Amino acid sequence: QVRLVESGGGLVQAGGSLRLSCAASGRTFNAYTMAWFRQAPGKEREFVAAISWNSGRTNYADSVKGRFTISGDNAKNTVYLQMNSLKPEDTAVYYCAANQFLSVRFNRDDYDYWGQGTQVTVSS
Repeated sequence: QVRLVESGGGLVQAGGSLRLSCAASGRTFNAYTMAWFRQAPGKEREFVAAISWNSGRTNYADSVKGRFTISGDNAKNTVYLQMNSLKPEDTAVYYCAANQFLSVRFNRDDYDYWGQGTQVTVSS
């Protein structure tokens, strides 16, 4: 059974930085894609970034390009989301997701495994 556990959320001022972590367990993740989604109050869950364990290829939402970086540590089965130049509109619950495919997908319906989420709040 795949288990994903996020950490690293918190309160930060606009312009600040946070690094989220997602620790994965229960499988060998070589053929998995890991992703981050976020959901603000009253809004749908949206794609943020994804990385393929196999190829290292990444994909980002336009709203975070140039500010956020997704990376992975295969030895630790952990995926990170480095968030810089944070804006109040980045405030949301951030979720880690995973599924066994090689492509880097941005549709939340493609992901079967989800973490419990971690709150990120950016004050103005």
